[in-house]
Parts: sequence; C-alpha cells; structure tokens
Amino acid sequence: MKLRIRDNSIRLRLTRGEVNRLRDDGLVKSRTGFPSGRDFQYVLESSPASVTPGAFFSENVITVRLPETTVLAWANSEQVSIKGEQLLDDGEMLAVLVEKDFECISPREGEDEADMYPHPDAERAEGPD
Repeated sequence: MKLRIRDNSIRLRLTRGEVNRLRDDGLVKSRTGFPSGRDFQYVLESSPASVTPGAFFSENVITVRLPETTVLAWANSEQVSIKGEQLLDDGEMLAVLVEKDFECISPREGEDEADMYPHPDAERAEGPD
C-alpha cells in the first residue's frame, strides 16, 4: 500500500492483493521503520459501522476507515477510487482518497508491478496494432 500526504489530503493506493485483503479481512497495514526502533504505521480498515470515509491519527498511526458496503462494491467492480471529505476542528476539510494502483505506462527500473491493476490507458500509449 502506498501513502501520499499533501497538505490536507491523504491518498492510499492498493495493489490487487491488498484490495482483496481489505474486502476479505477488512484490514490492510503498512509500516515504515525509523532509527531508534520507532515505526510510522498506516492502516486501512473496512468497517460496517462507518457511513463515510474518515481518517484518524493517534500514536504514530494514520487509520483510514471506509464503509464496508462501499469497499465491497469498489473491490468487486471496475470503480477506481473511493473519495471522501472530513471536517476538521479548525473548519478546514481533509480529503481522503483510496485508489486501485495501476501499472505505469512507462516501466520504471526497480519497481515490481506484478500485483498492480492494468493501466486503462496502456493500449492507447502503445498505439494501434
């Protein structure tokens, strides 16, 4: 699972296996280790109690929680993303985006794309047969 944070936005990208794990088990976790044995973690949960996408931060863990019905519909379709917004205490909005991760149109050295979704524009980039 890839994480991108920019200002008040959080974006997670999931491979096929991760989408399946979220659908079947309701949970996908990732971590980044730092010196002194400290970890930063990010978690994606599917919850029957959730009505809208939301994000929470506590004890070095970002948790993004999605409605279970939304996850099931998304995982079993061609739908690319799940979007949501969350009101912050200061009145600003936090954008939450969860996407299926596509293969790059131009291959990148050292990147394993075996479990990624085929890019929808790949055929156009290759040109006509």
